[in-house]
Amino acid sequence: MEINDIVTQFIGTKNYALSPINDGLINTTYLLEDSDRKKKFILQKINHHVFKQPEMIISNHLAVNQLLENGNYPLQLIIPIPSLNGNFIAKDQEGGSWRMTGFIEDTTTFFRIPDAETAYASAKAIGCFLNTINTGNIPEIRTPLPDFVNFEKRISDYKIALHKTESTLIKTASAEIETTNQLLPFPQQWIDMESSGSLPKRIIHGDPNVRNILFKNSKPLAIIDLDTIMVSTLLYDFGDIARSYTNTTVEDDGTATDNFNAEIYEAVKEGFLSDLKEKLVPEEINNLDYAAQVVIYIQAVRFLTDYLNGSTYYSIQYPEHNLDRTKNQLELLKGLRKYLNGN
Repeated sequence: MEINDIVTQFIGTKNYALSPINDGLINTTYLLEDSDRKKKFILQKINHHVFKQPEMIISNHLAVNQLLENGNYPLQLIIPIPSLNGNFIAKDQEGGSWRMTGFIEDTTTFFRIPDAETAYASAKAIGCFLNTINTGNIPEIRTPLPDFVNFEKRISDYKIALHKTESTLIKTASAEIETTNQLLPFPQQWIDMESSGSLPKRIIHGDPNVRNILFKNSKPLAIIDLDTIMVSTLLYDFGDIARSYTNTTVEDDGTATDNFNAEIYEAVKEGFLSDLKEKLVPEEINNLDYAAQVVIYIQAVRFLTDYLNGSTYYSIQYPEHNLDRTKNQLELLKGLRKYLNGN
C-alpha cells in the first residue's frame, strides 16, 4: 500500500508531513499536515474487519452533522473532507478504505477524567449531543456494527470462545473466567427490556468514552469519533460514560484495585441528565445505575472473549493485554456495585 497515493487523492500534493496517532483501538490514524496550504487534517484507514461497509459510517456522520447544525448545537463539529474527486472514501491498492476529516487545533484529550467538575462538563456535553440529534425529524441511520448492543449475543460469543479456546488461555484467565461466569445472569434484565420494547430506540453515539471528547482550556469543545453512531437505547451511552469516566486508572491496568470513583459517578449522572432528563422515559431514568453496571460487565466480557479468541478484535501491545483490560473492568464493576449497595 502506497500511502502517498491516498494523500494525493485528498490534497493533491506530495508536500506534506504525516505523523501516526497511536491512541485508537480500532482504526489506523495519522495527523496529516498539508505544507502547501498550511492546514492540518486527520487521515484514517478504516478497519475493514470491524467496519464491513465504510460508506455507512460516512453517511451516518454526515446525517448527524446535519442534525447538529439544525439544532443550534453549541460545540464544534468534526467535518468529513471529500477527496478531490468528490468521494468521502479513497481506496488504496489493496482495497483498503481511507477517509479524511478536519482537524481542530490546540485541543487535548483525556484518558482519565481528572476531577468531578470535568466529569460533569463532559457528561453534559454528551447529553447535549444526544439531546440535539434526537430532536425533530430523525434521518435514516444505518447500523455500522450489527449486534453491537446485543448483549445476548455478547454472552453467546463468550460461551463459544470459552468452549473453543486452548487450555493454556483458560488456565491463565481462570480467575477472570470464574468471576465472569458468576455474573452471567446479570444482563438478562437488559435483554428482557430490549425484547419487550420498553426502552425507546434513539440515536446513540455508541462510544462516548472520555477519549472521544476534545477539550480546550479544560472545557469540552467537540465530540469526536462518530463511527459507532447507531439506533439503540441511550442507556448504553450512559453506561459507557460511567464506565470510562469513573475509572481512576487506564483500562489497560490489570493491577488496579479500588479503581472506582463514586464522586465522579454522581457528577456523571447529573451532567448526563442536565439536557436529557425531560426527554427520558421512567424506564430509562430508573435504570441508569443498572445500565452502568451491565455495560461495564459486558465490556469485561468483550475483552475476555477477545483474549480467548487470540486477540483478533482489539489492538494489543502484548499477549495478556486483553486479559489486563478484563481484570480492570471487573475491578471497576466491583467498586460500582459496592457503592450502589451502600457497602
